[in-house]
Amino acid sequence: MTEETPQRIEPARLEETSEAIADVIADLSVASTKLGVGLHPRTAANLADLVRLMNTYYSNLIEGHNTRPKDIARALEGKLDQDEGRRNLQLEAAAHVRVQTEIDRLVSDGKLGEPASIEFIKWLHLEFYRDAPEDMLRISGKDSEFIMMPGAWRSKPGHDVAVGRHVPPSSARVDDFMKYFEQRYAFKSLKTAGRIMAIAAAHHRFNYIHPFPDGNGRVSRLMSHAMAQLSGIGSHGLWSISRGLARGLKTPSEYKRMMDLADTPRQGDLDGRGNLSLKALSEFILWFLQVCLDQVKFMDSLFELDSLGQRLSTYVERSNTLKPEAKRLLEEALIRGQFERGDISRITGLPDRTARRVLADVIAEGLLASETPKGAVSLRFPVEALDVLFPRLFPET
Repeated sequence: MTEETPQRIEPARLEETSEAIADVIADLSVASTKLGVGLHPRTAANLADLVRLMNTYYSNLIEGHNTRPKDIARALEGKLDQDEGRRNLQLEAAAHVRVQTEIDRLVSDGKLGEPASIEFIKWLHLEFYRDAPEDMLRISGKDSEFIMMPGAWRSKPGHDVAVGRHVPPSSARVDDFMKYFEQRYAFKSLKTAGRIMAIAAAHHRFNYIHPFPDGNGRVSRLMSHAMAQLSGIGSHGLWSISRGLARGLKTPSEYKRMMDLADTPRQGDLDGRGNLSLKALSEFILWFLQVCLDQVKFMDSLFELDSLGQRLSTYVERSNTLKPEAKRLLEEALIRGQFERGDISRITGLPDRTARRVLADVIAEGLLASETPKGAVSLRFPVEALDVLFPRLFPET
C-alpha cells in the first residue's frame, strides 16, 4: 500500500548543492538581473504584457490546448469564439493572463505573501476558475462525475486520481500533505539559493501531491512564476517558465520525462534518506534551472535595444501603410519610454498635420498607444507584428 504520511514527498529540498547546480544558480542570477536592464521601465512593462500572453500560450500547449496567440489576444478584448470548445480555451487563456497580471501587481506592491502557502495556492485555483462555465468544471472519472469547486482540494474518495504510473495521495490526506508542503517550501526560512532551488522542487512535489481534481499543472506554473519573482530571478515578468517547460532544452518531451524521473522512489542506502530518490530530485532541479537560464538568455537576445530597434525599423520598411518617418516615432518611444503627442512634428521633422497622420497610422497598426485619448504614447507589441518583432517567440512565427 502506498505510504500516506506527508513525509512521502521527502526529500522536499536539497540540503547540499552540487557544483553543477551552484553554477547554474549563479549564471541564472546574473542573467536575470541583466535582462531588460537597458529598456525604459514603460517599455519593459508593456513587454511584460506580451510575455504574459506568451506564458499563457505555452501553459495551454503543455495541457494539449493549442490556442493561437491571436485567439488569446481576442479573448483579452472580450471577443470570444462562437464554438464552445474554442471559447472555453479562450476563457482559460484569459484567466491565466488575468491571474498572472495580479501576481505581478502584488509583487510590485510588495504584497505577495508566501508563494507556496495554502492560502495563495487556493487563491490561484479559485481565481483561475472564477469565470469558468459549468462544463469546464465537470470532472468525469472512471467511476464518478462531479462539478469541481474552484479553490477546494480533492477531499472525497471519488476525487482520487492516478496520473500515468503515479498514484497521488488519497483525497482524504491532501490537506495534511499540503500543510507539510507549505512548511517545507516557506521562503522565510530560505536564503537566495535555497529559494531558487525550491522553485523547481516545489513545482514537482506540488504535482506529485496533485491537490486539486483538475488544474494542478496550471496552478503549479503560476506558483513557479510567483516564486521566481520573489526569489529575485523573475526579471519583472520578462521571461516565461512555461515556454521553457513546453520546449525543453532539446525536445518538448523532456518536461514529462523529467517529472516522471522525479517520481522515482529511493534507490538504496546511497540515495538519500527520504521516500523519493535524492539523485532524481537533484537531476530534476538541475534540468529545471537550466531551462530557466535558457529562457532568460533567449529573451535577452530579443529585448536587446539595438536588435529590437532594428526589428521595429524592419517592420516599418515591410509595411504597406506606414511612412518611413514612423521609424523615428518608434525609436523615440523605445528610447524614452513614451512621448507627448505635441512632440511628433519635432521627432519626425514633418509639418504638424502630416506628422499627425503618420502617428495615426502607427496607432492604427497597434505599435503605439496611450492610456487616454490625448495622453502620451508608448510602444505596444501587437500579435500581428510578432513574426517580425519577436521571431521564434511562438512556433508559428
